[in-house]
Amino acid sequence: MTVEVRVPALGESVTEATVATWFKKPGDAVAVDEILCELETDKVSLDVPSPAAGVLGEILAKEGDTVTAAGLLATLVEGGAAAAPAPAAAAPKAEPAPAPAAAPAAKDVEDAPAAKKAMAEAGLSPDKVQGTGRDGRVMKEDVARAVAAAAAAPVAAPAAPAIPRAPVPADDAAREERVKMTKLRQTIARRLKDSQNTAAMLTTYNEVDMSGIMDLRNAFKDQFEKKHGVKMGFMSFFVKACCHALKEVPEVNAEIDGTDIVYKNYVHMGVAVGTPSGLVVPVVRDADQMGFAAIEKKIAELGARARDGKLSMAEMQGGSFTISNGGVYGSLMSSPILNPPQSGILGMHKIQDRPVVVNGQIVIRPMMYLALSYDHRIVDGKGAVTFLVRVKEALEDPRRLLMDL
Repeated sequence: MTVEVRVPALGESVTEATVATWFKKPGDAVAVDEILCELETDKVSLDVPSPAAGVLGEILAKEGDTVTAAGLLATLVEGGAAAAPAPAAAAPKAEPAPAPAAAPAAKDVEDAPAAKKAMAEAGLSPDKVQGTGRDGRVMKEDVARAVAAAAAAPVAAPAAPAIPRAPVPADDAAREERVKMTKLRQTIARRLKDSQNTAAMLTTYNEVDMSGIMDLRNAFKDQFEKKHGVKMGFMSFFVKACCHALKEVPEVNAEIDGTDIVYKNYVHMGVAVGTPSGLVVPVVRDADQMGFAAIEKKIAELGARARDGKLSMAEMQGGSFTISNGGVYGSLMSSPILNPPQSGILGMHKIQDRPVVVNGQIVIRPMMYLALSYDHRIVDGKGAVTFLVRVKEALEDPRRLLMDL
């Protein structure tokens, strides 16, 4: 029996992927759930497991090919012997319509009644809407997103043409290497430029004396790790400080939707993580409800998954505010770029001993520059400065976090 190997669900707002690597070749025996190939999207890498045990037949999407959700990747002879790949190669020719073949699985799930009505009113077919409900059920919100994406598509189409590269001398060209940008890097470039073009971005700066946090860590880090099984880092203090400040200045945690401002009564904290493929921002959901240990554990888990390229789409969506730590690379000062549609991002930097005046005396303290970039369309200068001052106060005296001050 011939089994089709198809592109798995790519997640909300992701429509295509690139075949990065095939780990099997036609004629190879495979076990059920054994990884056949790896796909690269503009957000994460996805492993494609074998849907059944058998022999891999024909590979229809080769390395470097672009595929869409539910697209046909290869065929598999279920339970076949290693000599059986040849018959499998003919199977795709008899079934030239890959997309409809994936539809029956989706039809097992009844879409929400409100979603059906909305699709009928908008003239959308169910296969044009990516469902985010249980088992892929299409919800009313999914239809609204699909309609909005369709409306925005014509606007995004007339993008400015790329500026052609200046001629390069032959001697230089021979010493250059041209490598195609990964989808992740293309997305990073596009989103950062979109952020600059859309938001009225402004950055305000302050500095924080890290003595209080460092003394607290030195006093309790061993007990903390022994009890909770995770090291006490700096990031949990910054996350908690930002959560407190966001309650006082809620517009920094909001976003603009057309002519509306959407205020969020929760904090889904994005934590920027550098990976070999580029910067990704996994999200610590409901960070304002979590304690120090829970935050440290979640950040460690997400960071490890990010570096391994194993983050799911859901783990990188829905962030309401972002923290980026350039200090781990030695950055002393920078202006972080907003992560749209968010209205604020906090930049952390290198801790460096500097002379400061305390009670009229010049002393040496471990100091860090903080930078808050914000969307001036929604956040006024007073709110931005107030937010950053509240973060500074909480970090310089961590007892304020415990007393919710």
